[in-house]
Amino acid sequence: MKRYIIVGGVAAGATAAARLRRLDEQAEIILIERGPNVSYANCGLPYYIGGEIAQRKTLFVATKESIESKYNVQVWENCEVTAIDPEAHTAEVLNKKTGQSTTESYTQLLLSTGSSPVVPPFPGVDSSRVFTLWTVPDTDRIKNFIDTEKPKRAVVVGGGFIGLEMVENLVHLGIAVDLVEMMPQVMAPFDPDMSKIIENHLAEQGVRLHLGKGLVSIHDDGRRLLLNDDSEIHCDMVLLSIGVRPNNDLAKQLGLDMAQRGHVVTDDNMRTSVKDIYAAGDLIESTDFLTGDRKCVPLAGPANKQGRIAADTMVADAHADEADGFKLGPSARYDGTQGTSIARIFDLSCGSTGLNEKALKAKGLEFGKDYSYSLLHPQSHAGYFPGALPMTIKLLFSLEDGKVYGTQIIGYDGVDKRVDVIATAIRFKANIYDLTRLELAYAPPYSSAKDPVNFAGYAATNIYENITHPVTWEQAFEETKEEGKDLLDIREHTERLASIIEGIQHIPLTEIRGRMDELDKSKTYYVFCSVGLRGYIAERILKQEGFDCRNILGGIRTWKALYDTDTSVSLEDQSDLPQDSDRSAPTLESVPAAGTVKLESLNVCGLSCPGPIVEVAKTIETLEPGTHLYVTATDPGFTKDIQAWCENTGNRLVKKGREGKEWFAEIQKGGGDPAADDTTPQTAQSAPRANEKTMIVFSGDLDKAIASFIIANGAAAMGNKVNMFFTFWGLNILRRDQKVPVKKDFMSKMFSGMMPRGSRKLGLSKMNFGGAGKNMIRNVMKKKNIASLEELIQQAKEAGVKMTACQMSMDVMGITHEELIDGVEVGGVASMLNDNDRSNMNLFI
Repeated sequence: MKRYIIVGGVAAGATAAARLRRLDEQAEIILIERGPNVSYANCGLPYYIGGEIAQRKTLFVATKESIESKYNVQVWENCEVTAIDPEAHTAEVLNKKTGQSTTESYTQLLLSTGSSPVVPPFPGVDSSRVFTLWTVPDTDRIKNFIDTEKPKRAVVVGGGFIGLEMVENLVHLGIAVDLVEMMPQVMAPFDPDMSKIIENHLAEQGVRLHLGKGLVSIHDDGRRLLLNDDSEIHCDMVLLSIGVRPNNDLAKQLGLDMAQRGHVVTDDNMRTSVKDIYAAGDLIESTDFLTGDRKCVPLAGPANKQGRIAADTMVADAHADEADGFKLGPSARYDGTQGTSIARIFDLSCGSTGLNEKALKAKGLEFGKDYSYSLLHPQSHAGYFPGALPMTIKLLFSLEDGKVYGTQIIGYDGVDKRVDVIATAIRFKANIYDLTRLELAYAPPYSSAKDPVNFAGYAATNIYENITHPVTWEQAFEETKEEGKDLLDIREHTERLASIIEGIQHIPLTEIRGRMDELDKSKTYYVFCSVGLRGYIAERILKQEGFDCRNILGGIRTWKALYDTDTSVSLEDQSDLPQDSDRSAPTLESVPAAGTVKLESLNVCGLSCPGPIVEVAKTIETLEPGTHLYVTATDPGFTKDIQAWCENTGNRLVKKGREGKEWFAEIQKGGGDPAADDTTPQTAQSAPRANEKTMIVFSGDLDKAIASFIIANGAAAMGNKVNMFFTFWGLNILRRDQKVPVKKDFMSKMFSGMMPRGSRKLGLSKMNFGGAGKNMIRNVMKKKNIASLEELIQQAKEAGVKMTACQMSMDVMGITHEELIDGVEVGGVASMLNDNDRSNMNLFI
């Protein structure tokens, strides 16, 4: 009779035991586990600590009793194999409860000893307030500490799967959390541009991030941590989740072939270098399915598959001399891992499979030459059906043959099935064209007629066929430092107010066909929209009209994730951290409105960026001042966008937050209380307003004109109403560049003819050098990516800056209204003085 011994009874070991029994009913099978539990769900441990998994017993996939009764397998818990003699085919087993040792013979033996948390020898690491999480006893210790000590603050060291899952569950328990991660990003399987989405979400939940910083030492019995930048964090408990190492003591004793990091090397059938000894799970080094490189992937999925394959091989080898013995089939071969994984981090699902961009660059591949990627922000299902939520998909592929390298997907719903589809495609060596052909299940509650996976494939094929030329934001900012390369914002006017990048030329997509005369065919334009789709449309329009054009991947949504956020923390004052468990609504900010108000509602659920902002702007225009608008949306970025939009439009954000899978905002049209407006005396209406500025622009010098418009745009961006009154020489700033045929008397013709026609002809107030100085300063501004005067003027018009030309000065200087640029009003001194009276700042330039 064959006798199989399995050392280690969790993932690979338990799976192998069940498979062995199904293949060999007559054999004796012994499953030896040094801990008190076999076959438990270690992936569920953080959720039991956080209370989402309510009962401890549900953590056990199978018990000693159920395995023994169902599979006739001997389960030896709290027993440890201390030595193995491969020549004698025996193993020494220590019963940790009784202290007795026995010698057990085996026919085949499987090492599935797993891994353990890495615990560096930090000073203070032995404190009772410092924990690791890997086993059920670890879980019990943490949960008991939280229940009895009721900690207010915790530090999690390590931003991987377990670390982030524990961050979430500690926050749910009302504990304020600091996350320390040595790397500059969280979640190693993701590229920095994608992990930034996760980091922003963590910060929104109140988690304090310390990225690129390492733990040096622990003091005051686990209450004070010192980091490698000399900063300190005060806390009540510490969880170390730095990584894992293989439990390889027995492997070392046996002299098995081992990899550099201590993992056991096996063949594709899980055989080690010693006859009749096999290995599986976190203990072993496996093969990367895509590259063939050796790698370590401590995940439950691969471990269970390897356990099954090991069992097949053990039975086949044990019965190899029997004519009718079990023979290995094609499934009994481990042909590598893709590292497919997913994690829930608060509201986000974060999944990946295959190679990321970091891995491709490590292989020496170059973006745009050897590989590229599509970057999309589709909805989880049809936008018109309630509950559609956005996701971000990054699909990497080869520019040589279109082979799919990998994907990273982050979103609120439907992430898992898209990751699984692409993981399956990779397993069958699919290319990007195969993704476009996939016929996937569709109904409005579940997907769209063209699934996000199809869209990712379509976008990739456009890149592969050179129909579009994508660039990253990093590339765009770097390359537009060069002469003749400009950024071009093609978003609509309303949506720009939610996120303005200063100093960039703006032509909305809906106007681009009629405004191509404002573009220069000698330049290269880097276009962007909100999420990338309209940028691609603009790129196609411009290319077919003879312009050189690039589309920036991911649009403004990616820009905001990368640059328009701050996840850093100040360690000087941590007094604002929560002191109790009232952390149930970290996404809710509320400022109560005073008095009785008229309330209108707007549902923009299902609309993706920029749809919600556009609809809000349209609706606000129809409302009376003081009316409140309650908006619900399913775009997670809506609450941040609406806050910026309100700041830039003079409307008041009363409150914002989240309810279930919807985000809401209540907006008051205008900044004042309508009840107060009704009772305000007329004489008070001319009192200075805190958000109104007036400038009198007298000078016609280029440098002073630039300064005027920089101040005006800055004030407008901060929500101020800005008035600019142009008089005498300042009128030349507003003149059209081209000559306008208008009737003038001789004196007017002579006077206007001697003055510069338009902003491009203006000289400097000092060091003009016959025009050389103004050319020099324009070139310097271009190289430093500073907006030109013409761009500043256009931005001011779009921001609603009121530009008024002095009628008297126009008459004196022979300038007519027809000669002025569009959007300029004509007024007199009374108009200017009225603006001055209402403003809290007046400048004469």
